[in-house]
Amino acid sequence: MFWSKRGRGSRRSDTGRNALVPIPLTGGLLSGQVQDGEGRPLAGAQVSVLDRTSTRIVNADTDPFGYFTAALVPGQYRVRAEAGGYRGNGGTIEVEWGKHAELGVVRLDPDESLTPPPPGVFAVDPDHSSVRFVARHIGMSRVYGRFNTFRGQIRIAEPFEDSAVDVVIETASVDTNVDARDTHLRSPDFLDVERFPQMRFSSTRFRRGVGNRWLVDGDLTLHGLTSDVQLDVMFLGMAEWNGQRAGAVATTELHREHFTLNWQQTISRGVPVVGSTIEVTLDVQAVRQ
Repeated sequence: MFWSKRGRGSRRSDTGRNALVPIPLTGGLLSGQVQDGEGRPLAGAQVSVLDRTSTRIVNADTDPFGYFTAALVPGQYRVRAEAGGYRGNGGTIEVEWGKHAELGVVRLDPDESLTPPPPGVFAVDPDHSSVRFVARHIGMSRVYGRFNTFRGQIRIAEPFEDSAVDVVIETASVDTNVDARDTHLRSPDFLDVERFPQMRFSSTRFRRGVGNRWLVDGDLTLHGLTSDVQLDVMFLGMAEWNGQRAGAVATTELHREHFTLNWQQTISRGVPVVGSTIEVTLDVQAVRQ
């Protein structure tokens, strides 16, 4: 069902121009709210509005209270709402000239295939996983790299909040596809791999996010220093292939200065050669042991 009973009851068309945003002189306004199955607003849900030719006219995220608004030319539209960990839902609505068309509440039910895996120990499969990073060069292009050698273990507990993850990365395996740059990254100017051959992340807390999102707090030890890091994890589900597998993508941002990776040069106007913020992505398949 696209609209809840509350949504059907509250659906109306306003001729006044005092709705959520001004109604355009040559169009109408569409609005609604996305909630989960328990009636809680879903912030960051993706809402797509398609016209009669299935052309996407609007692609927007809901606000912190689950609401979305779009100004449209008059016509019939198909609306679909999606959020990680939930089954998509949608329907059609007519937008009229000078009026406010309210969808009411769009409810998304949980996608049971994306519930956390059952308790157990999972080992990271390095052949089907990656540890990647991105840094800015002279404030312009993004330079991509990876670490080729790593290992990890994920322990899913009951309750879920007691789960844990431990990942070890060999710093000498850094690879940006440029030999001279990789040699510099391994030197004392950066990773100093002879003194610090490994970096390690050990979780301290698991928290459920919205849908298939997890937040994992932990300690990252790099270059001889340990700092708090939070991973934003998107669970991708379970699959059977040479064992039972779980998939996830984790992202975070690191600041080089937190780990005394302070080497820097600047060009004109003080622009740094290497940006201080490093974006890190772990794309993981893990196999149940």
